[in-house]
Order: sequence, then structure tokens, then C-alpha cells
Amino acid sequence: MTTPFHYEPGAATGPVPPPQCPAHGLGVGAGGLRRFYGPEAEQDPAGLYEKLRAEHGTVAPVLLHGDVPAWLVLGHSENLHVTRTPSQFSRDSRRWNALQDGSVAPDHPLAPIFTWQPVCVFADGATHERQRGAVTDSMERIDHRGVRRHINRYSNRLVNDFCQEGRVDLVSQFAERLPMMVMCAILGMPEEYNDRMVQAARDMTRGTATAVSSNAYVVAALNRLVARRRAEPAADFATWLVEHPAGLTDTEVSEHLRLILIAAYEATANLIANVLRMVLTDPRFRARLSGGHMTVPEAVEQTLWDEPPFTAVFGRWAVGDTELGGQRIKAGDALIVGIAPANTDPVVRPDLTANMEGNRAHLAFSGGPHECPGQDIGRAIADVGVDALLMRLPDLELAVEERELQWIGNIMSRHLVELPADFAVRPPQDDNEPPSMGRRNPPIEDWEVQSPVRHTVPTPAPTPPPAPAGAGARAASVPADGAGTGMPPGDAFEDRSVSGRIPQQRRPAAPARLWRAVTRWWNGY
Repeated sequence: MTTPFHYEPGAATGPVPPPQCPAHGLGVGAGGLRRFYGPEAEQDPAGLYEKLRAEHGTVAPVLLHGDVPAWLVLGHSENLHVTRTPSQFSRDSRRWNALQDGSVAPDHPLAPIFTWQPVCVFADGATHERQRGAVTDSMERIDHRGVRRHINRYSNRLVNDFCQEGRVDLVSQFAERLPMMVMCAILGMPEEYNDRMVQAARDMTRGTATAVSSNAYVVAALNRLVARRRAEPAADFATWLVEHPAGLTDTEVSEHLRLILIAAYEATANLIANVLRMVLTDPRFRARLSGGHMTVPEAVEQTLWDEPPFTAVFGRWAVGDTELGGQRIKAGDALIVGIAPANTDPVVRPDLTANMEGNRAHLAFSGGPHECPGQDIGRAIADVGVDALLMRLPDLELAVEERELQWIGNIMSRHLVELPADFAVRPPQDDNEPPSMGRRNPPIEDWEVQSPVRHTVPTPAPTPPPAPAGAGARAASVPADGAGTGMPPGDAFEDRSVSGRIPQQRRPAAPARLWRAVTRWWNGY
């Protein structure tokens, strides 16, 4: 009989179903606790969050793969406290009591995620500052405008691959490829971009049986990059890490490159797919975007609230016995930062249909000292990539019923399997040129405010009636420049050669009182 998790309030009593029992196929495991893996967690994570919130409040006990106990933090403020208080909740996974007592083996499906590595995400204090400083300093050296040009070029290159087919799977042919192309170029290994790298990056975070081998493939490519940059420096991220004054070892450099590559890839691929799904399935969302009431960056930000690319981050480990959300947390317990449930916490977001435009209080990039340092790059890839795609293919339409869309979930994220779309066939475009709208601009109408001035042939001025006697003398006494009259130059006496160039509506046919008002204003009274 399995030992229940040390959760006291409301803990289930009685025997736990044996492994061969059909109950193990359900979402409930040892001690009556819900599993944070399996069919229910993957197919309906939002429903699972609400069940856990109703049963336990803002912090709930759950079971990881192999029914290993952990705490899922559901509340927005509780998640902020966990991420901002490393003195209570450490990122050092070696504190995990499940590792110390041997209940979690080295080949555990989540090993690529929680196994301690010499990187800043598993460090606290001075070590974290040294390693994180090297990463952030190197991030600051990235030319963001240059990166945006690369993103635009790569986006158009991907669109060229399928623009003559009339149908595309936006997940496998665009969302999963663009981030890897961009990140390989930023890190300094564009030659490593291929289908195997894309598949390995996606597989290693899923907790699958092949996750460990996929992780080994990525690490081998990064080790080759570090060795090459030690010998041949270049203007890329890998070189900047190698040469940073923090003095990172080759292992530290390689592991940080792995962290950045996989985190940026996974998050951005999911973000792009989620934005495109909302564009294709939500008429109001698409109408606001295409009607100019919402920009692509605003659409991305709304998606970060509704469909964050990482649904949860594993993990934090309690430094000592403490209390969180009314639950007793023991030293060495594992905690999961619940990003998606925090974004739907009814305390901060009572109406889930409300527009969150301009509000960046979401936890899509976590928080505290371990907040994602590359979030601006991820936003740029999504902003520019989605914009370039929609500019090239503005008539994209979902090719299947929305209910047919399927997701694959894991402890960290939930992503679309496919997003098939139809569009009108178009010829390829030079990927070195900026994208076109994919259709001709509508003609500018005469009534538009910004319509150009239409120049017409001047209309000859009518011959004035004969002047009264003496008028000619008076006119001759007035200088052509208006000097001494208190009137502006050129206005004291009408020059016939100039009047023909004045638009007809500006002729002296205007009301006399308007002219007198202008004259009084000019003379200062």
C-alpha cells in the first residue's frame, strides 16, 4: 500500500488502490490526491485547476509522474510570494526530499526539468547573481532591431515554403519552426537548425520515454558550439557568454545556452500557436485586430493572459517548514508555480472575458529574481512573426471545426497538435524584402482627410468692372508691398499675375466680414 502524501486537512483515509486497479487510470491517486499528469491534466487543465481551487483553496497538493507528491500554487498573490521570496522557496532542486529519500530516480520522466545543473535557474544568492549577470549582460548586447529584421526574413522564408499550396499547418510549418530558426541564429549555430533539433526541443519537456535522449542531442550540439567559440570567437550570444568577466566554465556556458534555447523555443512556439488560434477562432478577436482596434503586440499580450505559453513552472523547494495559502509546507517539499491558474485567479480577474489590454500583471514569464530575462526576445518573435504571416496571408481561415483541434499537455505547457488553415494561393516573395499586404491597397477616395491635393489648371479671373473716377490714383498711391498701410505684403494691392495661381475658393468671393476680421487681427486690434 502506497504511503499517502503528508497532507492533513481532508486527507483521504483507507487503503490506496493497487497499481493494477482501474482507478489508477483516473485523475485521483495516492491519498485521494489529484494527479497533475495523465488524461485529465492534459485534456482539461482549466477544469483541473478549478477542482483543486474548490477543494483546497489557493495552494493544492498534487501528484507528479510516478505519484510523487508536490504542491501546486494556484493563487496569484501566493505565486508572487513564492517567486519573490527565495529565502523561503529555493530554486535548488537538491533540497527536494523525494530526491534525498530515493523516491525519484535519475531516469524520472521529469529529470531533464528538475535535475540540478550549474545554471542560474537552480541557484540563489551570490551564485545566482554571477550567472544571471552574465546572461542579462549578454542579452543587452543583442541588436533588437537586427533581430527583428531576421525574424521578418525567416517568417517570409517559411511562408514561401507553403504559400503556393493553399493550406498549411500553422503549428508544424510555422509556430514550431520560426523560434528555433531565430534562436539558433542568436546563439551562433544556424547550421544546427533542422527537423531533429525542433523535435528534440519539443520532446525533452514532455516527460516522455525519449525525453532523456532528446536532451542529450541538444546538449551535444551546444557543447560543439561552446568548443568552437572558445577557439573562434564571433559576434553571437555564445561568444559573449564565453568571454564574460563572470568567468563561466564550459559546462556553465553550455547549460545556460540549453536553458535559453529550450525555454525561448518552447514558450515562443506555444505563444505563436495560441495567438494564431485566437485569430482564427474568435471573430471578435480577429475583428479588433484586422480593424485596427488592436495591434499584434496587444493581441500577444492578451494571449499571455488567456493562454500563457508555460502553464506552470517546476519548481521551488521549501527551505524550511512554513505556511502558504493556509497549507503547511514542510522543508524539502516541492512546489509548482501555477502560471495559468494564477492568471485566472478570481481575486485578480473575476471576469475572464474582460479585455486585459494594457495590463501586464500576468505571470506568463514568472516573477521575482528568476523572471524570464529573454521575454522581450520572445515577444519580438511572436509580434513580428505573426504580423509578417498575416500580412502575407490576410485571408487565413481555419480549415477544420474548432472542436476538432487537439492539444498535448505536460507539467509545463499545453500546446496545439495542429492548426490547419486555408488561404488563396500566392507566389513566393523575396525574403530579403519587407512583406507586402498580399493584396492591393484600396484607392484613396476624394473625401478622405489625407487625400492628396489635386492641382487643377487655374481659372482666369473675371475682368473687374471699371473703377470709379479717382480710384486709379488711389491704387497707384499704395505701394505694391503694402508698406505704410498696416496690411501684409501682397495683400494691399491685388497682383493679377498672382491671383491666377490662387485656388478659386480663395478668391475675394469670400464673405467680406471674414476679410475684415483677418485685417483687424493682422493690425493687432
